Amino acid sequence: MTTAYSALPIAPRALKDLRTTDDAGRPTTPFTDAEGGAPLRCCLRRGEPGERIALVSYAPLRRWASERGVDPGAYDEQGPVFIHAEECAGPDTDALPFTNSHRTVRRYSAEGHILGGRHVEDPAAFDEAFTEAFDDPAVALVHVRAVEYGCFLYEVRRA
Repeated sequence: MTTAYSALPIAPRALKDLRTTDDAGRPTTPFTDAEGGAPLRCCLRRGEPGERIALVSYAPLRRWASERGVDPGAYDEQGPVFIHAEECAGPDTDALPFTNSHRTVRRYSAEGHILGGRHVEDPAAFDEAFTEAFDDPAVALVHVRAVEYGCFLYEVRRA
């Protein structure tokens, strides 16, 4: 699905760190994905059978806040994400990934505090959800998250 907004994968610098030690301080343990299908946050696509991947704990808001010198306080959270075990080329399309299921578009302020969110059921509604979010001048970025587990999928920032 194409949109006026860009999905941002996990940044290369963070991926380099995560491939050694995750944001919970645990060593990364790569494995071969026999079945494929894992939503990879490094290249924003589903994994292929036989690819080497890792499931790591990632704190997206903590990393974003640290770049800006703000403290998200209690909104700092970490959760599981799949990444390639080795460096990859990143996304190969501008289309929004992982829109084939219900998602939450969660809004954050420049201080890293949650400002609300929106449940998105229809893939065609993402553009509207992002426009609605960024029409609020207090919104600095949004996270797209899986509804069923709350997992971080990708970030969208104000243009």
